[in-house]
Amino acid sequence: MRKTLALLSLSLGIAFVNPMLSGIAQVPNLQPLPIPTSPELPPLPAPSTPEVTPPLKPVAIGTDCTLRQSCLGWDDQIWGQTGKTGVGASPTGGDRLALLASIDNSLRYLAKDEAIKAYQNYPIKEITLDRVRRSLLRFRQLIVSSKSPAQLQAAVRREFDFYQSVGNDGKGTVKFTAYYEPVYTASRVRTATYKYPLYRLPPDFNQWAKPHPKRIDLEGKDGLLGNKSQLSGLEILWFRDRLDAYMIHIQGSAQIKLTNGKTTSVGYAGGTDYPWTSIGKELAKDGKLPLEGLTMPRLISYFRQKPQELNNYLPRWERFIFFQETGGRPATGSIHVPVTAERSIATDKSLMPPGALALIYNSFPYPATGGKLERRTVSRFVLDQDTGSAIKGPGRVDYFMGSGKLAGDRAGITGGNGSLYYLLLKE
Repeated sequence: MRKTLALLSLSLGIAFVNPMLSGIAQVPNLQPLPIPTSPELPPLPAPSTPEVTPPLKPVAIGTDCTLRQSCLGWDDQIWGQTGKTGVGASPTGGDRLALLASIDNSLRYLAKDEAIKAYQNYPIKEITLDRVRRSLLRFRQLIVSSKSPAQLQAAVRREFDFYQSVGNDGKGTVKFTAYYEPVYTASRVRTATYKYPLYRLPPDFNQWAKPHPKRIDLEGKDGLLGNKSQLSGLEILWFRDRLDAYMIHIQGSAQIKLTNGKTTSVGYAGGTDYPWTSIGKELAKDGKLPLEGLTMPRLISYFRQKPQELNNYLPRWERFIFFQETGGRPATGSIHVPVTAERSIATDKSLMPPGALALIYNSFPYPATGGKLERRTVSRFVLDQDTGSAIKGPGRVDYFMGSGKLAGDRAGITGGNGSLYYLLLKE
């Protein structure tokens, strides 16, 4: 799928410096000629190979925890205690079932050839596909057998090693955002009302010359390039509001209510080769909105009030996303399994172990009395099942909130810094 709103990048390549070789003429029974050290000919630098910092580091997590609710691994949402620190779970264990389903999705992925390939060159040698798989199987047993958050927490801290992300500062600081699956109304045919399209992936996309065309080249400044676009004929659906179509580009998937009364869904199929650009930051840069406290709801409200500004700002994200119709299937992550509300995360898959069990610690908004949202700091066991164009480096996590308006409201104001850990059975 794709994901949302932030940026930071890190690359894992190792640069090698090739030492220069020089021959020094020698005369029998004489000392070698000295290498000149004048300012014109400085000494040759010693070759060096820069070290690459692993994205994860093992950390010691004790088995004793006095204030259990504030310790890592206290996940009462599994038991449906929505009145305390969770939401979305039922007293009958609905969130437990969702977590088990998410684990099973990762196990299915780990049995595929793509997982074998992904783990062949993983940079941390002790994190192997087999260890990740065994860790998920054991954790699944603990979810089934544990009777309380405290029992699960104690078992995990006793049986698992914790590998913490080094974060964006080398000290474990991880920036969190959230994404969701929107629900929009669309038409299968263009009308005077429904005129903003989503496009399917061009069949010859792999042969497109680079640099790729920019967003403005493909859809026009106003999003209505139509028959003049090289994408003409590839339209899947038409939307009444350009911002609706653009939001699907950001989120990477959507559930669709068709104007003929039926339903369908769309998912990510590919995208042009440009980086993420935050439209919110562009507005702030131009003094249109303050950067501090700028959330997705505020951004949407701004464009609803000033729709003419869409033409000025949406083209600044030059990347263009293509979609495929998915027939009502749930949102799917980059490892080709469904993502689960509040149990799936997106990270940089060039750095983090795909499909693995993780634990996040961060503040998230939850429904409170009066229809408001309040922030609560929680631990959540999650599965790493997705990625996104804005999710780069070890200091980024995108948290999947689910589908629909409430999920969108919560995702739009999620932020802040927290921690990310991967859990693997002790060897």
